[in-house]
Amino acid sequence: MSIPNIITLARILLVPFIVWAIASGQMEVAFGIFVVAGVSDAIDGFLAKRFNMASELGALLDPLADKALLVSIYVALGIWGAFPRWIVILVVSRDIMIVGAVIVSWLFGKPIPMKPLMVSKLNTVAQVALAALVLAALGFGFRPWPYEAILMACVAVLTLLSVGLYLVEWVRHMSTIEPSSAE
Repeated sequence: MSIPNIITLARILLVPFIVWAIASGQMEVAFGIFVVAGVSDAIDGFLAKRFNMASELGALLDPLADKALLVSIYVALGIWGAFPRWIVILVVSRDIMIVGAVIVSWLFGKPIPMKPLMVSKLNTVAQVALAALVLAALGFGFRPWPYEAILMACVAVLTLLSVGLYLVEWVRHMSTIEPSSAE
């Protein structure tokens, strides 16, 4: 267990606290936890790269922590009414589709290499920015308009592009499977 992996696990453990903070209307607390999670993500990434502490476990845990945090925030803010349902459904469905595709490829004995596309990195940045803006606006009482609408449009477009590109890559990958003959 390396220090970056411990930091990543701590970030995963922050998820229920941020959901609790949003559910109980403690948006300043939720925003604070979100900032701590973001800083911890930067620190564990820096330590892993700078001090050669990258590991296979970390490569799996880090995106899991990011997705657990973002999906939880989007669902909680959707339930709270701060996000429209369609954006929550879009963000969550994309992640479910990607995880489902990875599981199917494993089941067929043809695991797909996990390499994030640039559009997915941009999508994550847009999702983080939107969540941060909305949490900050709710916590500190300011109107996020028009930035909220702009970021929401970016999230929608990038999410659709990302899932489309992953789907194309997955279909290409899976199309190399030989059909089994029924004898």
